[in-house]
Amino acid sequence: MDIQQIKQRFGIIGNAGALIQALHIATQVAPTDISVLIAGESGTGKEVMPKVIHQLSSRKHGSYIAVNCGAIPEGTIDSELFGHEKGSFTGAHDQRKGYFEVADNGTIFLDEVAELPLTTQVRLLRVLETGEFIRVGSSKPIKTNVRIIAATNENMIDAIQKGKFREDLFYRLSTVPIKLPPLRERKDDIHLLFRKFAADFAEKYRMPAIRLTDEAAHMLMNYNWPGNIRQLKNVTEQISVVENAREIAGVVLKNYLPNYSANNLPVLSSDKNDNNFSERDLLYKVLFDMKKDLSELKKMVITMLKDGTDDLSHEDRNAMIARLYNEGSNAGSSAAAAALLQEPPTTNYPEETVLDSGSTYPDDFEEHIEVEESLSLEDREKELIQKALEKHRGKRKYAAQDLGISERTLYRKIKEYDLK
Repeated sequence: MDIQQIKQRFGIIGNAGALIQALHIATQVAPTDISVLIAGESGTGKEVMPKVIHQLSSRKHGSYIAVNCGAIPEGTIDSELFGHEKGSFTGAHDQRKGYFEVADNGTIFLDEVAELPLTTQVRLLRVLETGEFIRVGSSKPIKTNVRIIAATNENMIDAIQKGKFREDLFYRLSTVPIKLPPLRERKDDIHLLFRKFAADFAEKYRMPAIRLTDEAAHMLMNYNWPGNIRQLKNVTEQISVVENAREIAGVVLKNYLPNYSANNLPVLSSDKNDNNFSERDLLYKVLFDMKKDLSELKKMVITMLKDGTDDLSHEDRNAMIARLYNEGSNAGSSAAAAALLQEPPTTNYPEETVLDSGSTYPDDFEEHIEVEESLSLEDREKELIQKALEKHRGKRKYAAQDLGISERTLYRKIKEYDLK
């Protein structure tokens, strides 16, 4: 079967060189049992390649199971993949077969494989090396003959360096890597895909298909498409349903293209999953808490200086206040804090800034005092997580809700920071 026939059979649209090369590798590796790792940004159509490989292999009459590793909770993923024995954990009322047992002599597609917990990665490595696995709660190994195809939108080298993914498992999975190009590198295919989607939605909603003016077609091809084919399909569906006119001009299309730039500037995008947005929110919370803590430290320093509870003499304290007042607004918190530890300045300060015991502080003094504090986001994040766990007595569900992140993200952070 040649490439054109494969494209027609599986509904693949496009003639980009990188796409044709990916299909060629898929057809070459399909008759073997070699593990394949499909890499590409989110929305590039990675889920199609495993189907091509499975249907062109000798396993095509066996089971094909697609598993989204990022959608299964960490506490149950081992049971889903490898099965469990009756009574092996709370709720295990019966024995259950896992995907690797059900798909014997077939193919398993592990999407978002980088999201697998490290403990599950160890089990998966054993399957790849020996063809054996053990159900949860059992000690008896079970043989399986399953071909594994994995996919990820993450940079696996970075994941390995961060300790999120096992290096030995990566090399086992990526015996043959297949790279799918992002849509912005397939400019000539963009309009082809748009027309295909427009025809599909016209049939689905029983209306004439939309078409683009030359200006709109040019805009379509020069947009960065951070969401790739998935985003293009969604935009096509939106326009098909919302717009009454069937010919779409550039000014109308622009309303459906976020952050469109006529100069084709890069569009801010993210390849991460939704959990990372929660992590971003957590970092914002850390920054706001840091600001609050800094304000409290400022008040504390002022109180100490007013009450004379420090070890400085009256003259030295006045000199330090003058230096802090004069440097705080210009040199930042580091210079201001360092000033408290230095010798009194030899410079003559303006009379109104040198305070004696009966003086009052300037009205704007507080906003100029800045005390040096660790600005490590990692330290602050770790501290916040620890406080949340203590507050809720170790109940991770409520701690995650308090922090505004998912339980899965909290579990990963606890492991990352080695929190108890």
